[in-house]
Amino acid sequence: MLTTDKLATPLSLARGPAMKNRFMLAPLTNTQSHADGTLSDDEFRWLTMRAEGGFGLTMTCAAHVQAGGQGFPGQLGIWDDRHLEGLTRLAAEINRHGSVSSVQLHHAGIRSPKEIVKDVVGPSDDADTGARAMTDAEVEAARDAFIAAAKRAEKAGFHGVEVHGAHGYLLAQFLSPEVNQRSGRYGGSLENRARLTFEVVEGIRAACGPDFHLGIRLSPERFGLKLAEIRDVAAELLTQAKIDYLDMSLWDVKKEPVEEEFQGRSLMSVFTELKRGNVRLGAAGKIMGAQDAAEVIEAGCDFAVIGRAAILRHDFPRRALADPAYVSPALPVTEQHLRNEGLGSAFVTYMRGWKGFVADEAA
Repeated sequence: MLTTDKLATPLSLARGPAMKNRFMLAPLTNTQSHADGTLSDDEFRWLTMRAEGGFGLTMTCAAHVQAGGQGFPGQLGIWDDRHLEGLTRLAAEINRHGSVSSVQLHHAGIRSPKEIVKDVVGPSDDADTGARAMTDAEVEAARDAFIAAAKRAEKAGFHGVEVHGAHGYLLAQFLSPEVNQRSGRYGGSLENRARLTFEVVEGIRAACGPDFHLGIRLSPERFGLKLAEIRDVAAELLTQAKIDYLDMSLWDVKKEPVEEEFQGRSLMSVFTELKRGNVRLGAAGKIMGAQDAAEVIEAGCDFAVIGRAAILRHDFPRRALADPAYVSPALPVTEQHLRNEGLGSAFVTYMRGWKGFVADEAA
């Protein structure tokens, strides 16, 4: 059995306060915000319970940076000053528990539901979703919205932000040679397809204070992405060191790459072997117990990103540090279990859409 001692050690970031341990709360969709994007009491409770439960860094769900970039009902917003009151309240409470606070910045692009945003946009026209191609001016407006949202998070008192460049949302759509059929500055070569991502990172770094941390989430597979290209983008982000951490969403930290040329090794190893200087590296994907988290650190990451296990137990870090053999409760769990762990009605309903997660109520 691996020791979990390293999980308990603080992790400094190049900017902002250190994480008190190696556990980061994944940005988890929970559909609990109000329709206008303002924070609800349910979402406040869900997140602050995780800060209280011992996470070194507590991150919000994906918060949309433009009204037209909303990705799901009940999504937290950070595109207007009306969102500041709730965000300020949330940041203060996360910080009070000694957790580093972060907002994940998001634009859904072609994955925005048409019934919510009406005008669905992305890098190119998309027949499947009915999305239309953004003009260059609209691409620049989206970039500026990410930057304005980061400044809003800073004003609200958060320690930093994470840019969502994963899971087939807007930035990942631009990165994908399959989805992005543009020509011009934002299409064609990898350099052009990655331009928006780098402009967002550079813009946030320039607009926010020297102690405001900046992370980015990437995923290296699915949604038309090429592993070699995402590796190269990650390498460049690490080399430039304008980010403080790279959060790799791998679906399963123990999996092999899908692409044949990379098989015979772990997907995670493609990123742990990159030179990263003072930039920290974490990974997410089916980390359900203390040993899973310890293995991620042992494999070369600096921190473990906890998703489902954090839904099941608000105090996963505390439990994992107290017991090296700790494993999450077996699925499915009861609705009452989830309510006890701080999930409101909307979140419980959302989790019922995850096959085998919530037990069917007895007739």
